[in-house]
Amino acid sequence: MLKDITLGQYFPGQSPLHRLDPRMKLILMIAFVVLIFFARTLPSFVYLVILVAALTAVSGIRVKALMKGLKPVVFISVFTAVINLFWTVGETPLVSFWVITIYPEGIWRAAYLIVRIMALVAGTSLLLTYTTTPMELTDALESLLSPLKKIHVPVHEFAMMMSLALRFVPTLIEETEKIINAQKARGTDFESGSLLRRAKALIPILIPLFVSSFNRASELATAMECRCYTGGEGRTRLKQLRLTGFDWACAALLLLSFAGIILTNYVPFPWGGVL
Repeated sequence: MLKDITLGQYFPGQSPLHRLDPRMKLILMIAFVVLIFFARTLPSFVYLVILVAALTAVSGIRVKALMKGLKPVVFISVFTAVINLFWTVGETPLVSFWVITIYPEGIWRAAYLIVRIMALVAGTSLLLTYTTTPMELTDALESLLSPLKKIHVPVHEFAMMMSLALRFVPTLIEETEKIINAQKARGTDFESGSLLRRAKALIPILIPLFVSSFNRASELATAMECRCYTGGEGRTRLKQLRLTGFDWACAALLLLSFAGIILTNYVPFPWGGVL
């Protein structure tokens, strides 16, 4: 099951999103998150879904891989939707039973939140981790945060830590899968019994995983020292980051998307109300 999680993985390709400058992708990702929270009506959420579908088509990432990346947030989405379904109060009850009362506004709010969370994870993954290598992400973060160097903020080290954390996500998932299979081969049962018993069964997984993680971190630190890694001071790059006309065109499309979301919030629509 864990091997199906694609969150944090990079998919090589030559799509327009892959060729986009990583600094522009970071800016677009932040702007996309803001854009999601501007959507408040049904037409704006339809517009948002179309935008995510367009990003998927342009990125060249398979829909199946994208769906796998959404698995970790399914429980959070459903849990949040259920809470809003029962706690949202409207004008006319749709269903009323004992202490449970469901309003149409609660149904729409639950649906909106599911779409919002899924679009948030899918859009940020497409704009960032799925189409950007850890090295490109490091260079982009360092470039965008470079003004902070004037106040002695270790920008390069911060960017390197972020990229290494993303790089080790799929590695740790693979390691966890191997440990689980090894423990199952020794007769460990992770699925039956009480909640406390299943929690105790995770101890043989967590201890080897922590040991393996520290060993990998130590090996990585040793490898970086052997290659005379000294941080960002005086370092050069093989590939220089340069913004092209295509990058600025994507920024212009983002501005149009903002305008589209804002306008759809004011389009009269008979269903859905306002979130």
